Amino acid sequence: MEYVTLNNNIKMPVLGYGVYQIDPAETQRCVLDAIASGYRLIDTAQVYGNEEAVGNAINMCGVPREKLFLTTKIWISNAGYEKARQAMEESLSRLQTGYIDLMLIHQPFGDYYGAYRAMEEAYNEGWIRAIGVSNFYPDRLVDLCQFAEIPPAVNQVETHVFHQQKAAKSYMDKYHVQQEAWAPFAEGKKDFFSNPVLLEIGGKYRKSAAQVALRYLIQNGIVVIPKSVHRERMEENFRVFDFQLDEADMAKISALDEEKSVFFSHYDPALVERLASAAR
Repeated sequence: MEYVTLNNNIKMPVLGYGVYQIDPAETQRCVLDAIASGYRLIDTAQVYGNEEAVGNAINMCGVPREKLFLTTKIWISNAGYEKARQAMEESLSRLQTGYIDLMLIHQPFGDYYGAYRAMEEAYNEGWIRAIGVSNFYPDRLVDLCQFAEIPPAVNQVETHVFHQQKAAKSYMDKYHVQQEAWAPFAEGKKDFFSNPVLLEIGGKYRKSAAQVALRYLIQNGIVVIPKSVHRERMEENFRVFDFQLDEADMAKISALDEEKSVFFSHYDPALVERLASAAR
């Protein structure tokens, strides 16, 4: 496993396992399979509804807790200092652990400043090891970095070969915020797994399109959290540390960037109305 060092000197695995859209009834088995396959970073969230199953797996896996890196996120409905504080304590209970390695604000809506103050407090108390954000566009990230007592360690954003977030990464790098990619396979959209560029490069290294895509992001210093409910795919996604893309390969994949989301935009007022309504 390779690691990145966050801005508070905490080490974070560069490859993790995400449990978004995994049924709570399946999550325990999936997380146990992921850990057995070598994953040490597990990413969940309050809104996923499977924190308890993640906690069960962590307690059953046989790997010492200090060897694992556990992330969860505060949902919009828990924005604000008081609600965020309570929600974090509830996450801690559901995850059945004495501390959480990384707590993120899931979306920049509602009173996320109040939620961030609650995270800073928990960080200072020692039961959150690192704090950060998710889905923060550069304008909101810069604003938060300018005024927060504790700068965010991570920004988890949509990142894949079709939406590489190069401009956003320049600001994350400037403020020493680690970029983390959700949906590193774009959830299969745009015929991701049959992309001719990824397949051509994969043939050169005897790797799949998925492995090439993950390797590209990792070589760009981005943490990735691919998801699969199939153990053989988990194992395949983990085998990305035994090859290195050369400069020509990196340039070809860089050229795939379309510089726009394949999911949503916070600049869409109708979307903002729907998301913000969750904070009421």
